[in-house]
Amino acid sequence: MKTSYITLALVAVMALSSCKKDRVTKEEKEAAKAEGSTTVQTAIGPLTLPAPYATESATKRNSMADWPEGQTPKAPAGFTVTIFAADLKNPRNTYIAPNGDIFVAESNTKGSADQITVFRDKDKDGTFETRTVFAEDLNQNYGMLVLNNYFYIANTDGLYRYPYKTGDLKLAPKGEKIVELPGKGYNNHWTRNLLANADGSKIYISVGSSSNVGENGMENEVRRACILEINPDGSGERIYAGGLRNPVGMDWNPANKELWTAVNERDELGDNLVPDYITSVKEGGFYGWPYSYYGQIEDPRMKGKAPELVAKAIVPDFPVGSHTAALGLTFYNADAFPADYKGGAFVGQHGSWNRSVLSGYKVLFVPFKNGKPSGPPQDFLTGFIADEKKAEAWGRPVDVTVMNDGSLLVNDDSGNTLWRVSANK
Repeated sequence: MKTSYITLALVAVMALSSCKKDRVTKEEKEAAKAEGSTTVQTAIGPLTLPAPYATESATKRNSMADWPEGQTPKAPAGFTVTIFAADLKNPRNTYIAPNGDIFVAESNTKGSADQITVFRDKDKDGTFETRTVFAEDLNQNYGMLVLNNYFYIANTDGLYRYPYKTGDLKLAPKGEKIVELPGKGYNNHWTRNLLANADGSKIYISVGSSSNVGENGMENEVRRACILEINPDGSGERIYAGGLRNPVGMDWNPANKELWTAVNERDELGDNLVPDYITSVKEGGFYGWPYSYYGQIEDPRMKGKAPELVAKAIVPDFPVGSHTAALGLTFYNADAFPADYKGGAFVGQHGSWNRSVLSGYKVLFVPFKNGKPSGPPQDFLTGFIADEKKAEAWGRPVDVTVMNDGSLLVNDDSGNTLWRVSANK
């Protein structure tokens, strides 16, 4: 099935043409609560979700404190955590080029550094010898990609490509904008990630929604809440999958070559709704946003608005906790970690704001077997919360990247640090 973004957008706009708010009355909330919990079938078994508004929507934002001298996040026994690089400017995302150069996007919601720093580890010992600013004066940059003698950068407003030779330590001065992306006006989810397929014939761009649940009007959600597919020159654009509120991390499942993504779900339905998730991404698939979640569970704020879309909404594969801000995703296909990690997925969780207790602020590991999740998520890297009662954190993990030596690199954007997790020999 091949779904054009024009067709999908028109359906969505017509369905919500008269609805530009996500508020419901007290009576509507009580009716939603009265419907009770719902059980859906996920990849590893049934998941029971509470009724909307079973608890009040809460706001609890963290404050930041500097990492104490010598303090690091905590990994399981048998692993060592060290600083790979410090004193960065909100290191949000990492990309390792084919030659091993490590590119780090430094960007933020506000006061963005709008730059890329490159690290080079010549002797492959896990410690860089060269660190330099590769690119500057970008626009809330996130995704990066080296393909066909070009360096691609996904700014919030568009995909750019620049001439590139292997080993370049400075971005070419002139590039071209090959895809216009919706980054003007409402821009609640600003990151745009990139991933190429195995033969380099297609590029995938993740684009989050501009809103929580369509309250800005669906005319502002065209080509958003989706993963776009393009040719390397920017042509041939189509929506590969839609209804994904904020897909960020993307990777290929090494067992079956499926595209997977990590998705932030919606807010303001209570402490335990709606769980963020990681999922395989079906070509032409629709995952519910904003009308429903976890398949056909209608959002009470969108009730009855798009029954034809709700009817085909796909249940995501694996929940990873409500309001955890699951952003990073990488499959572990190296051999440096114990065998139980092979083929599993690491998930970077930036941390909650819409929950009465802090949630996330850690890296999860999800075990896989034969290409499918095979057990409950495991805490892999913790210790980012300094004081839970005071809602104070030392850091917030975002991206997770498997390095060429098999160690795991974790972007702690708020702590301005890249942490390296290696297995003890």
